[in-house]
This record gives sequence, C-alpha cells and structure tokens, in this order.
Amino acid sequence: MKNFILLACVVMIAFTGCFKEDKACTAVKPSDEQAAILAYANANGINATKHSSGLYYEILNPGSGATPTLNSMLYVNYVGKFLSGTTFDQTTGQPANFSLRGVIEGWQIGLPLIKKGGRIKLIIPSAYAYSCVGNGGIPPNSILFFDIDLVDVQ
Repeated sequence: MKNFILLACVVMIAFTGCFKEDKACTAVKPSDEQAAILAYANANGINATKHSSGLYYEILNPGSGATPTLNSMLYVNYVGKFLSGTTFDQTTGQPANFSLRGVIEGWQIGLPLIKKGGRIKLIIPSAYAYSCVGNGGIPPNSILFFDIDLVDVQ
C-alpha cells in the first residue's frame, strides 16, 4: 500500500508540471526589429550597413592595428544608449577592459569588423544584446546602440 501511495504521489507531481504555464522567454528575431533599427539610423544620421546576422554598423575609422578575436583582451571607450536616446552606460576617464568572449554577442560580431585604433557604431538587435531576459537597468527585448572606440587589442 505504501508503494502505491508513493507511486501515486510521484505521478501527480509529474503531471502537475505539465499544466504549469510556460514562462520561458522567446527572443525577438532581428528581422522583426529591422524597421525600428533603420528608423533610428536614419533619424541619427548613421549610414548603417547590415551584417548577415541582422546587426547594423557604421565604421567611422577602420583602425590599423590588431584585429580582435574572442580570446583578445580589449580596451575601449564607449557610449551605450537605448533607441530613445537615453544613455544607459559609458566609460569615463580610463578605457574599460574585458575579454571579447565575455561581452554580448553583438559586440562579438561587431568589434572584429575594426582593428585597434578603430571606431564603430553598432545598432544591436535585442537577440544579440540581452534578449528577452534583460540585464540590470536594460529591459528585456531592448535594441541597443553603441559608439565604440577600440583603444587597444591584446
């Protein structure tokens, strides 16, 4: 009898998981954000080029030094904004440093398009930023703009 009660409890617990509301987030496809990205680029005088990933960029200075790889340590000055124009992050004073492997996918796609000493503007679809999860003060499904100076690549 104890085995039957235990089995019944296990079956009930297993089935209750089937009836829970699925709260998994689903990333917005970059193609679904293209109109907003293009409107932002046009409104802000950005001569954006579409990358095959769906990210948009404008290279202001291609640079002439080393090209970043995922294993590179980067030193950058940058400004990060929402498409509303509100700045959510920026460097002040000394350049920020980090491994390219440790940043959002949009930076991993965009920064290898320039070399040390280069400057690039990136308009990053939410799927290549913080997707449907968000991060701190960045809401889920936020398209992000960055103006980045690649000071050094090591």
